[in-house]
Amino acid sequence: MKKQLYTVLAVFSLLTAQAQEARLAAADKQYEKYAYVDAIKTYERVAEKGYKSVDLFQKLGNAYYFNAELDKANKWYAELFAMNQPVDAEYYYRYSQTLKSVGDYEKANEMLSQFNQKNAADLRAQLYTKHKDYLEEIKANSGRYKVENININSEYSDYGTAFFDNKLVFASARDTGGLFNRKHQWTNQSFTKLYASEISSDGSMLEPEQFNTSLNTKFNEATPVFTKDGKTVYFTRNNYNKGKRGKNSDKATLLKIYKATLEKGKWVNVTELPFTSDNYSTAHPALSPDEKTLYFASDMPGTLGQSDLFKVAINADGSFGTPENLGKQVNTEGRETFPYVTDENELYFASDGQLGLGGLDVFVTQINKDGSYGEIKNVGTPVNGPKDDFAFIIDTKTRFGFFSSNRDGGKGYDDIYKFQETRQLKCEQLLSGTITDKETGLPIANARVTLSDASFKVIKTIYADHEGKYSFDVECGNVYYVKAESKDYTPNELKAIIPKESGETDLSIELDKPVKQITVGTDLAKTFGIKIIYFDLDKWNIRPDAAIDLAKIVDVMKQYPNMKVDVRSHTDSRQTHKYNLKLSDRRAKSTIDWMVQDGVAKERITGKGYGETQLVNKCADGVECTEQEHQQNRRSEFIITAM
Repeated sequence: MKKQLYTVLAVFSLLTAQAQEARLAAADKQYEKYAYVDAIKTYERVAEKGYKSVDLFQKLGNAYYFNAELDKANKWYAELFAMNQPVDAEYYYRYSQTLKSVGDYEKANEMLSQFNQKNAADLRAQLYTKHKDYLEEIKANSGRYKVENININSEYSDYGTAFFDNKLVFASARDTGGLFNRKHQWTNQSFTKLYASEISSDGSMLEPEQFNTSLNTKFNEATPVFTKDGKTVYFTRNNYNKGKRGKNSDKATLLKIYKATLEKGKWVNVTELPFTSDNYSTAHPALSPDEKTLYFASDMPGTLGQSDLFKVAINADGSFGTPENLGKQVNTEGRETFPYVTDENELYFASDGQLGLGGLDVFVTQINKDGSYGEIKNVGTPVNGPKDDFAFIIDTKTRFGFFSSNRDGGKGYDDIYKFQETRQLKCEQLLSGTITDKETGLPIANARVTLSDASFKVIKTIYADHEGKYSFDVECGNVYYVKAESKDYTPNELKAIIPKESGETDLSIELDKPVKQITVGTDLAKTFGIKIIYFDLDKWNIRPDAAIDLAKIVDVMKQYPNMKVDVRSHTDSRQTHKYNLKLSDRRAKSTIDWMVQDGVAKERITGKGYGETQLVNKCADGVECTEQEHQQNRRSEFIITAM
């Protein structure tokens, strides 16, 4: 009886396992087609029956992760890591992102640390290594926006805004009540169409209407950008045009950027851009202020991560150049997407590869005149949060703008939020100074001044004005090197550490002449920048570092055999007058003895100590002075008395 029971149980278990495997196989097909909603249902039913595997939990986590439901992805990634089985390093990163979505930043950072150990070459790992205090940096950037959910949102997905005349154009998956309501397998929502809402004089939004039927098709349309004259639009659409649907080798219909022109109130001449392809996606176009460059997101060959930001030249004849990846300063192995460029040449974009609060965060960087990019900055809360925040646009004149988010508390899957920026993030620093003659203190006009970055890469070269003054606009928080050069002077380069707040950093540079004029009365100590011959406390024997400076004096005296020098040693006032006088005198005599031993005839050197009798400032007994002021009185002099 027991044997029969075991046989029945075994057969039942086998049939159950086979059924589970069949369900998983069907789910895998849906997963590979990006039909994540259908896949999730099957995977979860299998998992709820106690079936466990690394592959199952990875796909369940991924299905929610790529569908931007990070809190649900967190549950399954937690199950994955609870199995204590080897997984690819990428899952440590994804798990950290989902941990942020539920507010567990401590454990998220632990996962980031392990991700760094397993994949130190990854740009995201390097960012975390350089900015382990990134949460404090984000906190410093936060609190600059007043955010509100707006009335045009539906219970479905609404996102990706653009300004057009006095309207806001956006994508929406709202059900318009048509005869056939096609739904996207990935999200189980209707395909998105472009809608427009008029912005009234008080800033409120009027009831949205479909933007233009000639642009909307039975597939997805989204994220338009319009030229300033309103006659050209670039927008995102599934690979579908003129009734023809394009597919890649896996039979998937990807995204392309299209262009259309406005003629007699209708958008016509809808054409895909020449650098698009059936085999990769291009999406979310943005225009530079001069409309000569188009920015966009893509996973085309050469992409560093899941999607990168690219730019492409728009030629005068309407043709396009070759797309260029924005590079490793902007792009990571994660997702960079939804670019937007302001008329102040600031590039806003969304990323889950840069250090953020979870999911996609909004970041900003300055596009420099030479095409390079400034520091990448997280715009902070309340725009960014633990979920996906993206599609940021702003009017730089009014400082009003919009972004999209799937944060908790919204009306639908994705909502559009309106904001007002109350304080700009931009940090402006001026690095300036004066180039002077070290000996005379006089300004050096027209000195050549070169600014280099922390790696000594030349950024810019200018010439000082007639007063020896120069200035550079630099980025906050960076390290620079400034080199000054002028005829008849030895070049000098100094390091500048720029603060992280707006302001001006002074870096004046002294230049020394390699050939110095000397005569009776000249102080050789000043000529060679010798402030003091150093002795140990209460000692008068010559230290090795002092011997180096004395060797300079001896060398000059050997060049001029008739030169005679008077050695004078001075102290500050912070001892008794008698003590200082005796100590300085012993030090002067030790100095003379060393020079004689080094080959200078004794009759060519005189000298004595003056203690505190020849102070160069106010710092006498009983007068409160700084250490720097006292230092001015502790000096050595080598006065030429004969040539």
